[in-house]
Amino acid sequence: MQTLADFADGGPGPWILLFPLLWALVIGGTVTLLRRTVWRGRRGPWRQPVPDDSPIAVLGHRFASGEIDEDEYWRRLSVLDEQFGRTRKGGAA
Repeated sequence: MQTLADFADGGPGPWILLFPLLWALVIGGTVTLLRRTVWRGRRGPWRQPVPDDSPIAVLGHRFASGEIDEDEYWRRLSVLDEQFGRTRKGGAA
């Protein structure tokens, strides 16, 4: 067994290459697992979906369901933009 561990001149031998390969497999497997589960946005049973009940979202749902027409939607959205301060490219809300 000692002959496999030591090379001809007493160095570590070719088996030393197995350790970086092993670590690359462990890290690659971990990254692959995370990409398939957590990073893809899948939620586990411990996380509950967050309800989107902001006033702008409620207004969008009302418009989508047909409760209000397009003119009323834009009029109310402009008021909500002023009140809740959606940020614009120009800087402050």
